Amino acid sequence: MFGILVIAHGTALKVKCSADYVNAFLVQIQSSPVVLSFGVADPVGAIGIQADLATCGALGCHTVCVITALLIADTTVVEDVNPIDADWVADQARSLLEDIPVAAFKLGHLDSIETIAVVAEIISDYPQVPMVLDPFSSLLPQQRDDEDMLLAIRQLLIPQATLVQLSADELARVAETWREPSNEDTLEIDAMQLIEFGCEFVLVTGVPGEAQQVRNLLFGGDGLVRSDQRQRLLGTFVGAGNTISAAISAMLANGVDVPEAVLEAEEFTHAALGNALRLGMGKRVPDRYFWSREPEPDVAAK
Repeated sequence: MFGILVIAHGTALKVKCSADYVNAFLVQIQSSPVVLSFGVADPVGAIGIQADLATCGALGCHTVCVITALLIADTTVVEDVNPIDADWVADQARSLLEDIPVAAFKLGHLDSIETIAVVAEIISDYPQVPMVLDPFSSLLPQQRDDEDMLLAIRQLLIPQATLVQLSADELARVAETWREPSNEDTLEIDAMQLIEFGCEFVLVTGVPGEAQQVRNLLFGGDGLVRSDQRQRLLGTFVGAGNTISAAISAMLANGVDVPEAVLEAEEFTHAALGNALRLGMGKRVPDRYFWSREPEPDVAAK
């Protein structure tokens, strides 16, 4: 006997099976939804491709990957970034898309304007496939300071996105590509402007609010769709935002609508952070497979 994990809308269910069933000739093997992730290769697995593989896998999807840059990093710092040539990025994606039907796109860090342009062109060929855009990482802050890069993201990628995920600070920085810097609270105005540019939803994370609370806001065409607030967990983490956006991508690939996908992703991420791993001397990394280490009810009761 062995256990199989079945994921249904973010819930892991352990099912006991006999090995005889695996060898039965009449078993129908179902293919998992496929998420195509563009992102960096992080040796720690906190962000980028490795993080997307774990998150989407935990939520019932198979992830195929296009690497946009290679990192030299540990749990404390990214020491260097080696961009992948834009033509190589395009060739990776085209090769996969000519072979494998994709149920969702997840766009992370794209290291140059040329890469942004080729990825935008590729995505435009699949307008029916949902796309989650999470272009920034706290580990890679330099991109947010490049005006041309910000403008390229705004003009080429945001109009094609099903959902754009930005922190409150990142949203304010992107907004400076069309308005002057401001000390006023323009968060909702800026989020709605992104929707005017063409994306369907904007998820703003890390919104200032009550002390010891984490607040995220989801905006759609009619304004605020949902406001979620959770207790801030003790400790320092890396990869929380990446986990949310990857989980949203997986839920969309599974056919869940955006507001419910955001809720499921936030709950999954909160649990992954609550079980975060201390792999080294720096920040803790979300445990995307926390559910596989939870004791079975009958064992826990003993």
